[in-house]
Amino acid sequence: MQVRTRHTPTFGVARLVLAPGEPVVVERSSLLATSYGVAVDSRAKSPGVSAALCTAGPEGGWVDVAPPLPGDLHVLELDATTGWCVARDSWLACAATARLDPAAPPVRALHGGDHGFLTYAFGTGPVVLSCYGTLDVVTLEPGELVTVASGHVVAFADTVQSRLRAVSPDAPQSVRNGEGLVLDFAGPGLVLTRTRSPRGLVSWLRDNGFSVRS
Repeated sequence: MQVRTRHTPTFGVARLVLAPGEPVVVERSSLLATSYGVAVDSRAKSPGVSAALCTAGPEGGWVDVAPPLPGDLHVLELDATTGWCVARDSWLACAATARLDPAAPPVRALHGGDHGFLTYAFGTGPVVLSCYGTLDVVTLEPGELVTVASGHVVAFADTVQSRLRAVSPDAPQSVRNGEGLVLDFAGPGLVLTRTRSPRGLVSWLRDNGFSVRS
């Protein structure tokens, strides 16, 4: 699978170019268009996310995916050595040779055994992530520390040490969606962040009188 992006960094769209018969797993609601002859199975299963399986025909094809919120896109190239903890709401698509596991040890250690706002991507091939706003890449040196609000986290490599904690013990908090939580990171490794938080958008809409279902 090859990934070609366009309209970034404001309204990113990813075109997934497929070889003959090649499958790709995409976030179901992000599916924008396909070349003629691509088969789409919306009953596909991928733990922790809403997925569809798209399979190219005998001559190959392409699939376009776009996130619901405006912003940047980023492509992780998995190499079977480094896995990534990924915000579930940032996942757009991945090669069929990559896997998502919301119960993998790196995220289970953070969520305490519950399914939460993170999943774990591992295997090989491209993983396409969306970013509400602009993507920032934080490169941590060994022992370097940073704290990021959970709603601004897109993904982080499993080489990074991480800890999930409450912003305040008195504030509402939820592992399911990350509300009221921050992540402490220690290097070495990469942390991908977004300049806008989807949860912040929901809060703003509610504060300004809009009815929003969570």
